[in-house]
Amino acid sequence: MDMGLNGKCAFVAASSKGLGKACAIELAREGTNVMLSGRNEAELQKVKQEIQEIAAGKIDYVVCDISKSENIKQAIQTTVNKFGTIDILINNAGGPPTGSIDKLTDEDWYNAFDLNLLSYVRFIREVVPYMKEQKSGRIINLASSSVKQPIPGLLLSNTFRTGIVGLAKTLSIELAPFNILVNTVSPGRVATDRIHELDAIKAKQLGVSIEQVREDSEKTIPLGRYGKVEEFGKVVAFLASSASSYITGSSMLIDGGMVKSL
Repeated sequence: MDMGLNGKCAFVAASSKGLGKACAIELAREGTNVMLSGRNEAELQKVKQEIQEIAAGKIDYVVCDISKSENIKQAIQTTVNKFGTIDILINNAGGPPTGSIDKLTDEDWYNAFDLNLLSYVRFIREVVPYMKEQKSGRIINLASSSVKQPIPGLLLSNTFRTGIVGLAKTLSIELAPFNILVNTVSPGRVATDRIHELDAIKAKQLGVSIEQVREDSEKTIPLGRYGKVEEFGKVVAFLASSASSYITGSSMLIDGGMVKSL
């Protein structure tokens, strides 16, 4: 299938590792020009070199702390200067700290809001003028399976990831006249550093091994295993492509059937 991604230009937030990197790889395979971003320049240089070996499009990177408004503005302007426009925005951010209501401070809440919701708003606000001008665009927001089923111990994530779905659904209606499609993709237990970190925290709490925590988690997944990052990246590439031209306002789970809600 021709995905219609050849020559398109994408900005992928937090793409030096994990799900963001997986999305960048799959877009690059399809000929998309990809701007990587993250806070660690050494990691970005390494990922750029890695992706260039398999890329059919151009690859570059910009150092960006997505919790800072000025960094976001500069990152998008750098991308436009490099590639001419932005056709695809992949919103992504690392997970906030774990904790319960009696342990999390106001500062924790403000920081999580900046990182996990306001950064998405800021990126969208910066790219929409370009997408409106060309009457075309794809905005894909990465969230979490917690948008359908809250995850114990992840109060901050459960709150702000759900906000992403409300944001995306509202904007999908507002931006539809400009052929700008807005969707949310939510991973379940996809094997990333974040999932390993959460498994380690749970293992410590329960006094068992990380391997035991993973084995128990896999038993709750109908497909019987954690997802692979490339499996997630391929779904995002599809939503970024011309093949998804009648999909907007959707919230899609990539979780191996783990979440039991309808």
